[in-house]
Amino acid sequence: MSWMLKEKLQQTLASEQGAMVFAPGSRSGFALVYPNTYRVGMSNLGLHIIYNELNKRSDTACERLFMPDKKTQQEYIRTNTPLMTIETQRALYEFPLIGFAISFEMDYFNMLTILSMGKVPLLSKERREEHPLIIVGGPCATFNPEPIADFVDVCIIGEGEEVIHEVLNVYYDGRSKNLAREEILFAMAQIPGVYVPRFYEPVYHEDGTLKKFEAASGVPTRIKKRFVRDLDAYEAKSVVITDDTEFNSMVLVEVARGCGRHCRFCMAGYCFRRPRVRSLQQVERAVEYAKQFRSKVGLMGASISDYPEIDKLCDSILAKDMSMSVASFRADSLTKGLVEALAVSHHRTITIAPEAASSRLRRVINKGISDEDIYNAIDMAMQAGIPNIRLYIMIGLPFEAAEDIEEILIMAKQVKAHMERLGSHGKLTLSVNPFIPKPFTPFQWAKMADSKLIEQDLKKLQAEFKQHKSIEILAESPKEAYVQGVLARGDRRLSGVLLASYQRGSKAFKQAMRDNELSEEFYLYRNRAVSEVLPWSLLDMGVDESYFIREFENAKKEVYTPPCKPGCVKCGVCQKI
Repeated sequence: MSWMLKEKLQQTLASEQGAMVFAPGSRSGFALVYPNTYRVGMSNLGLHIIYNELNKRSDTACERLFMPDKKTQQEYIRTNTPLMTIETQRALYEFPLIGFAISFEMDYFNMLTILSMGKVPLLSKERREEHPLIIVGGPCATFNPEPIADFVDVCIIGEGEEVIHEVLNVYYDGRSKNLAREEILFAMAQIPGVYVPRFYEPVYHEDGTLKKFEAASGVPTRIKKRFVRDLDAYEAKSVVITDDTEFNSMVLVEVARGCGRHCRFCMAGYCFRRPRVRSLQQVERAVEYAKQFRSKVGLMGASISDYPEIDKLCDSILAKDMSMSVASFRADSLTKGLVEALAVSHHRTITIAPEAASSRLRRVINKGISDEDIYNAIDMAMQAGIPNIRLYIMIGLPFEAAEDIEEILIMAKQVKAHMERLGSHGKLTLSVNPFIPKPFTPFQWAKMADSKLIEQDLKKLQAEFKQHKSIEILAESPKEAYVQGVLARGDRRLSGVLLASYQRGSKAFKQAMRDNELSEEFYLYRNRAVSEVLPWSLLDMGVDESYFIREFENAKKEVYTPPCKPGCVKCGVCQKI
């Protein structure tokens, strides 16, 4: 074991506030892993929520582990030291339960690295009674866990606050009865919201499309998503406080969950469809808690401006001599009070997400904001003294035409001119990213735009504003976006691709596809029939498939679907639960 690595983890622990460390042997260990850097992982509110829930139990000690940087990885390898947790510097393989919180498909590669460096067999079929059970949760587990199905034992489908306790209860009960690993997993498969891939076998047609899933006897034929009905029953705030996060040393507080806006590209908007809000009283208590540690609070939710009492909340935060930031907001529900609170909090940039520059394409994707909404938001920002604007734009959207790319150029020039008319000499940033069709959206059947066309459009935008110092273009790597596109809608055969890619190095993804006799074109460039069995067909998000089909048709016709409101239970539009 490397004492240098152990000391480094101890230093990390010493720099934190709120970490929970229990006496060795007093509780059963649970390793909670975020397969990215400490800085990224500690910025994830879901990690804090599950960490808190597990440690509230009297029988479980949750410890955190993150992907080490390259230099630290080399030291682990040089000294043959298994990856260790922060709290007690315990080796990963020593934990009976390992939980991965996975938010991004590109972290699948890191997941395999962590298991390997933690001395845990990569494939679930190779793990024996003495090996840990691997549990995955988070957005990727909820939407489509099939590409990583061969590496995991248990997938939590949906929100985890309640179901994680049920999983642990079954595990501890099974251990007390000396049940075998397979018997415990079978018992877990009976829990609503739990998917155990080994009990479901995909069967394929000759053309490579899925024919069906064969479920083992005694397990549910579909897995229903879990969600928390009463958000006030569970706290959702940063638990471990550290300076080393993406959010500039602020405490995160969730104000709402779910979204009823029906944006046709947004996976989160459908999988967490039902809009739910926390009471103002609970949020204010969380803000008071945050004040102990930091003078700034980060409000989290699908759209903070949709929170019914956002102006009262802003006033309350400022009255406590605190500042604030927000995860996101909608241009059409932005209030003067929210913008002014951001200005007082020293925000220098307002981010608006039209997603598409043309009104026509915004109708296609059901974004539901107008040019007037965008300019009103800019006006409020300028009047409040916030000089910079960032616009989120996607390219390669379904039914996009060449004119829609031209509209991006027009919008950028018009917005910049409008900013200058208002007296702002700030920067306009266009964050332009390739559209990736995602499961459980009306566009789940659509193909991706050709990568060469995307690269061509990006170059055109970059060239147009190359000499314009106050307009900048930021873009995600198209190559990475297309790997993500394969993984997002992939099937279980991609487990073999991920394994081969890991063994060769993550840049060998295309070669790994060829080695496994699979083509990117199959996953990226074909329109899927609505009758096709999709890799996520086993999962039930509580939204009728007929609704997705209808919305896909509405996209073609540019028909607007109005939003659900907070508290919506059975509107008859999209819900069946």
